[in-house]
Amino acid sequence: MRATPATHGILCKRRAKVTLPDLYKDGDIIIGGIFNMHLDRNHDSNKFTSTPKSTACKSFDFESFRLAQTMIFAIEEINQNKNLLPEITLGYQIHDDCSSPSIASKTALALINGEEESVEYSECTGSSNVAAIVGCGASTNSIVTARTVGYFGIPLISYYSTCSCLSDKKEYPTFFRTIPGDQYQSRILAELVRTFGWKWIGTIRSNTDYGCFLLLQIPRAVCSEPCLPGTRKVSRKGQPICCFECAECPDGEISNATDSTDCIECPVEYWSNQAKTECVFKKIEFLSFGEALGFILVTLNLLGVCFSLATAVIFYRYRETPIVKANNSELSFLLLFALLLCFICSLAFIGEPSVWSCMLRRTAFGVVFVLCISCILGKTILVVIAFRATLPNSSVMNWFEPAQQRLGVLILTLLQGLVCAVWLGVSPPYPHKNMNHYRDIIILECDVGSMAAFCIVSAYIVLLSIVCLVLAFFARKLPDNFNDAKFITFSMLIFCAVWITFIPAYVSSPGKYTAAVEVFAIWASSFGLLFCIFAPKCYIILLKPENNTKKHMMAKGTSL
Repeated sequence: MRATPATHGILCKRRAKVTLPDLYKDGDIIIGGIFNMHLDRNHDSNKFTSTPKSTACKSFDFESFRLAQTMIFAIEEINQNKNLLPEITLGYQIHDDCSSPSIASKTALALINGEEESVEYSECTGSSNVAAIVGCGASTNSIVTARTVGYFGIPLISYYSTCSCLSDKKEYPTFFRTIPGDQYQSRILAELVRTFGWKWIGTIRSNTDYGCFLLLQIPRAVCSEPCLPGTRKVSRKGQPICCFECAECPDGEISNATDSTDCIECPVEYWSNQAKTECVFKKIEFLSFGEALGFILVTLNLLGVCFSLATAVIFYRYRETPIVKANNSELSFLLLFALLLCFICSLAFIGEPSVWSCMLRRTAFGVVFVLCISCILGKTILVVIAFRATLPNSSVMNWFEPAQQRLGVLILTLLQGLVCAVWLGVSPPYPHKNMNHYRDIIILECDVGSMAAFCIVSAYIVLLSIVCLVLAFFARKLPDNFNDAKFITFSMLIFCAVWITFIPAYVSSPGKYTAAVEVFAIWASSFGLLFCIFAPKCYIILLKPENNTKKHMMAKGTSL
């Protein structure tokens, strides 16, 4: 039997013509629905000179459309269960509001009063076309609709669904359940799913200001779980669009929302965190003083500084002894000073690269090493000339007085200094962020700037080292106790071996280890020169003072 609404007074309608498409099914009781099944509409300006054009919606929203389908499904399930509303069927009339508050209000009036064109009386009472309204999807539209229908006394569905047959908790213990502590009267509406049993689909809320609301829960796809942040959805081949896999975002990409379809690539100086939910700064790597490797290298170079100073003190203390005089004390002190600077300049390779440290690393290293090799070259030439000067009528030694020795070292060093000055003026070394070696680490290093200047500086050091090695090698068989050439030969062999080994180690060492290899090469070559050239003299001075005499120095066939 169809339920007939009771009327009091004269029935009237208010005009609210709606041309948007709707979903409709007849029934004894009609429940209205308003959903934003489109996200936008064509915005035509009304000039009040002609009838406005019909609203055209766009950007269909499947999520809101599922809400409407859920409402239809719930109504159908209630109708199929003869125990819930005996001899009463529910119908529905669902409209789309195009995400517009004005259209939502207009649609609500149409649901209440129908779409008749005339208004018969200005004041009247009666019943509306629908018993209740479900919606809207957007909060703004919901408030507008609630205020519109509130004046007409429209209840959500609780007026027609709280009959004794439904509120009997003994027969239907899970159909309605009050939530304790809620400021509104809240109940949970359930649907009967034949396979899985009772499932919650939404909440009924009511208050005195806006009437009642049915908040429907969006059904979840049974074949897939939601993809959490840090993952993205990947469709399953040959299955419906709602079935997908959750794939973790690749390294360097993130997703920060649930059910993301794509991952976002991090900016160049950022990297994804472990959860792949946010971009964080990449790790910065350089050889620092605080880490174990940097501390060890600093300690080694400070030991080199101490040994250089100790050797200088010993030579100065015994500067009047024959062995110190025979080894050219001026060049020996200058060489010790150069070795001291070698140990100190290697410290510039440790720590965070800056403009000044990068310039100091390359140029100071180039000039100081040339000074060091120039002193050794001067000592080698002096040994060779000293024996040739013993020939009759030889005036070669006149060309290698102390003043000429200092001048030769100065000229060789100034040439390197001139190249370094041009290097700094044209294209100096500078700090550089290397992002190519590692994907998740930024390496702070010093770029050489002008590659041509770097090659000239390096080649000049190599050239002097080769000349010094060759001269010392040919002079190694001169009389032992006046011969410093064999110790120079050993020192230059160590020097060359260190730097030849350095090249493949430098190329193959990643990140901060590149600077560590260079620091160690400077330390090893400098310490090799210090040990090979000065250790035998210090041994005689401190432990064999009886050999530190002019008579012993002039003797034949004895060694240092």
